[in-house]
Amino acid sequence: MAPINATEFTTRLKNGERMNLLDVREEIEYATYNIGGENLPLSKLAGCITQLPYNKTDEIVVICKIGLRSETARVLLAQNGYQNARNLSGGLIALQKINQ
Repeated sequence: MAPINATEFTTRLKNGERMNLLDVREEIEYATYNIGGENLPLSKLAGCITQLPYNKTDEIVVICKIGLRSETARVLLAQNGYQNARNLSGGLIALQKINQ
């Protein structure tokens, strides 16, 4: 599934669209700053993937700080049958840059 860039992501949120967000940063990072969504660190994802609250056809936007961990998580999700997992390109840093 193609990644989603910060501009498209922000536009969809501003239009009131509800999105399934999966933040794969560690808990301390999530507690420090987050934009909502489910927090499940990449280090725990493989062990919990069968317990995710999403359908395998739901669009899931996977988020981390710069987009590397979220891309790894997206691949893991795809390998486990999640057909519409998308990586937020550039991560939260990209969102902060366009929202300055």
